[in-house]
Amino acid sequence: MLEQVQGGALSVDEAVKRLRAEPFEDIGFARVDSHRAIRNGIAEVIYGAGKTPEQIVAIAEKMRERGQKTILITRLSPEKAAVIGGQLPLDYRKDGGLGVIGELPEPDGIGVVLVITAGTSDIPVAEEAAVTAEIFGNRVKRVYDAGVAGLHRLLANIDDIMSATVIIVIAGMEGALASVVGGLADCPVIAVPTSVGYGASFGGLAALLAMLNSCAGGVSVVNIDNGFGAAYQASLINHVKS
Repeated sequence: MLEQVQGGALSVDEAVKRLRAEPFEDIGFARVDSHRAIRNGIAEVIYGAGKTPEQIVAIAEKMRERGQKTILITRLSPEKAAVIGGQLPLDYRKDGGLGVIGELPEPDGIGVVLVITAGTSDIPVAEEAAVTAEIFGNRVKRVYDAGVAGLHRLLANIDDIMSATVIIVIAGMEGALASVVGGLADCPVIAVPTSVGYGASFGGLAALLAMLNSCAGGVSVVNIDNGFGAAYQASLINHVKS
C-alpha cells in the first residue's frame, strides 16, 4: 500500500481509509485478520472444522479482497469441499483434508523440509503437514512408511535425513521413530504423535508422552495429529536467514 501511495496509484486519503479498516474486518461471525502476514510472516489460515461452507466462503472472499493470493483451509471434509468448490476455485486435497484456493508459491526457504511417517496410516496427518509447508513456500520431500518395525526402510533415506533443514516425523503407536530420527539428524526434528494405534495407545497419548520423553536432543513435539502446527514451525525454521 505504501508503494502504491509512493507511485501515485493510491491517494493519501484512500490509504488512510484502508489503514483505519486494518488490522481486521468484522463480518459478524468472524474477524478476518489481514495483518497476520505482516506480524507473523504467514497469512491467516481458515480452520474448516466447525464452520459451515457458507462461513468459509465468506471468510475466503474477504481474504481474497484484501489481496491474499493463496488461501489454505484445514480440516475440510469432502462434503464441505463440494459446496465451497461450487463457489470458489478450490483445489481439494483429500489425503490431507485440505482445501487450497490460489496457486502454490515458489519455494523460498533455505533448504528442504523432510516429512517422514512411521506407517501408511499416518499419511493423512503427513499430507496436512506437507501441503501446508508447500503453501508456506517450502520445498518438501516425503518419505512414507519408514517406521522402526523395519528400520532399514528409514536408513535407505539417510542422505535425505542428513541434508534436510528441518524434519517432521509423524508416528502413532509408541512413537519411537522421532527418537531414532533425532539421533541421526543434525537439524531440528519436529515430532507429531498421531492417534493411530490399538487401545493402549490412548488415541495418540502414548506416542505423545514417548516423544516428549525422547532421549535424542533437538526433538520438539506438537499436539496429537497436528500436522498443520508442525509445518508452521518447520516453515519458520526453514526461512531463518543467517
